[in-house]
Amino acid sequence: MEALRAWRSSSNLVGFVASRAAAAASAARPLRLRLRCCSSAAATTNQKPPPPPQDRRRRSASTSTSDRDSIRAIRLKKVEELRGKGYEPYAYKWDRTHTTKELQEEYTHLENGEICEEAAVSIAGRIVARRAFGKLVFMTVRDDTGTIQLYCEKDSLTEDQFEQLKAFIDIGDILGASGSIKKTEKGELSVYMKNFEILTKSLLPLPDKYHGLTDVDKRYRQRYVDMIANPEVADVFRTRAKVVSEIRKTMESFGFIEVETPVLQGAAGGAEARPFITYHNSLQRDLYLRIATELHLKRMLVGGLERVYEIGRIFRNEGISTRHNPEFTTIEMYEAYSDYESMMNMAEEIVTRCAMATHGKLKVDYQGTEISLERPWRRETMHSLVKEATGIDFNSFGQDVESAKSAARALPGIKVGSSESTSLQSCSSVGHVLNEVFETFVESTLVQPTFVLDYPVEISPLAKPHRSYAGLTERFELFICGREIGNAFSELTDPIDQRSRFENQIKQHNAKRAARAKVKSTEDQGDEDDYSYEVCLDEDFLTSLEYGMPPASGMGLGIDRLVMLLTNSASIRDVIAFPVLKIQQ
Repeated sequence: MEALRAWRSSSNLVGFVASRAAAAASAARPLRLRLRCCSSAAATTNQKPPPPPQDRRRRSASTSTSDRDSIRAIRLKKVEELRGKGYEPYAYKWDRTHTTKELQEEYTHLENGEICEEAAVSIAGRIVARRAFGKLVFMTVRDDTGTIQLYCEKDSLTEDQFEQLKAFIDIGDILGASGSIKKTEKGELSVYMKNFEILTKSLLPLPDKYHGLTDVDKRYRQRYVDMIANPEVADVFRTRAKVVSEIRKTMESFGFIEVETPVLQGAAGGAEARPFITYHNSLQRDLYLRIATELHLKRMLVGGLERVYEIGRIFRNEGISTRHNPEFTTIEMYEAYSDYESMMNMAEEIVTRCAMATHGKLKVDYQGTEISLERPWRRETMHSLVKEATGIDFNSFGQDVESAKSAARALPGIKVGSSESTSLQSCSSVGHVLNEVFETFVESTLVQPTFVLDYPVEISPLAKPHRSYAGLTERFELFICGREIGNAFSELTDPIDQRSRFENQIKQHNAKRAARAKVKSTEDQGDEDDYSYEVCLDEDFLTSLEYGMPPASGMGLGIDRLVMLLTNSASIRDVIAFPVLKIQQ
């Protein structure tokens, strides 16, 4: 059936077949099937051409049935038959002279119908299409760089050899082929096969060539099939690699050095997030997968490295969404003797260089909206953005948290309720209320690149106090397309202030933990795991600060979200090769 569908979509080849049939007999060269011998006994068998398969109907069964198990059984039978004839269908290597892209570029000058007999080329890749037209067989092979057609004429082979070609090669097989180069009368550059070898026999059928792999969940669970069925998916990961490479080049050009810090940590710190907890048998203690690289990178500043960065995996035991995956990749960087203004310039530099490396321009399309990355980017304080969106000036409340809550409750769409676990009700300060209103009404509106400046001290335990405004910190977050891309501070270097901030953070955490436990015991509702873990001081980090850390700025950028922007991907799962998914029911 697949050959029939291909014939219908390639009817322009029929005239070519008829016109070339006579010429093929005189011009064709012998083509031999070379399958790897797997035993000395098989070598004796190999002295004679293998006979054609006894039941030729098997071939039609393999293409007409949609039953996965039946196709697998048929292909397993082919593997057995190949080995029975002394051929090994899982090769060790294949010597390639060209990629498909190199062939397409090198021989693009050939005229239609021209054969380059002096060319001796060898390629390898997966068969993604197969068409038989009487005395001709066409196959399309795909490698990492693209596709090219394989061209084979029956008159170049014995009857048995041609039957072997048709009987044992299926769509999905990985094939090595060598021969000369030919451009067909219809202008299709082809490898004129004179030798081939089955390198890997595929046992399972590929998704239907006309509909592809469309089940989104299956695409994420079987990314390897997704990449075969939808080759453009691989382009996302090529772009991702290019982005990471460009980030490294940028950092090195500014004199930063790359370091590595522990993934397993004795205390989870550097951010407010629920960690993954594991147990080390030999040490007989709990360890945490890191939720940030910040505290160890700052230790490097204390030790005398003045510009450091790390690109690494971060783990947070929290929700899964189109923007969140339990493990994700960030770059964190720290620079001595600078403040958060320096990090704004660095953020612009990194993102614009990555855009130029991947797009060659600073205007990119994201889900139908043009995003302009041209510098400088907008810079506004959190207070001014909230006032602009809601009309409320949170500076006017001072420390009166109840008045701030009352004003926020009057806003449509804010999460309110009597329970201490609700977002607004659980806010313990005006700064927390301000942040709740910002997240509800402002974040999603920040489509073009925007630096949101000067966050409240209550929600910024690692940032230096603002030098001009009491109660604020020198912190910014970068938003593009309504989502946070980066977070940066003028770093807090006062060890006494840092200890006090951490202690207050622990008190807030424990209060929320107690509130959630109360809700769970009385109402049997709420997410009891949100604050179920314990938070403790990282005494070693506090000790390092007492040795003295130079004035510094630091920033974390989410690489996954940056790649989403530059590949026009709607979900973070599209840019992570193997995202975490729910267990299938």
